[in-house]
Amino acid sequence: MSFALPLLAAATAPAQKIGHAAPATPGIGGALVGLILVLGLILGLAWLLKRLPGTGLGLRPNDQLRVVTSLSVGTKERLLVVEVGGEQLLIGVSPGGIATLHRLPEPLPPVPAQPLPNFAELLAKRLRKEK
Repeated sequence: MSFALPLLAAATAPAQKIGHAAPATPGIGGALVGLILVLGLILGLAWLLKRLPGTGLGLRPNDQLRVVTSLSVGTKERLLVVEVGGEQLLIGVSPGGIATLHRLPEPLPPVPAQPLPNFAELLAKRLRKEK
């Protein structure tokens, strides 16, 4: 008889909906506010990282070290001319490592920058060809 009493009490209790204690999901407004906050946090951290001196992440150009030119000689192999403190070095880069191949006696002449084509003209040409 002592076992029947809890079962009887449970049977007479009002039924509760499943998940009644679960928190309500945010609406579209809450999702948009959350998205704006996350995007603002990302942009703020990017701005802060750009402004901090000495981040060492390669985001700022270095005056003492720069790649003058590069040439791909394989799928994972490259030849680079690197300028270090006014001296230019030819180095080979491969999956096995980096090796200095040659010290250039005089710097390579600077390559003139080619002007970028006008985007509007290229787009107009492309649209005329497709018609």
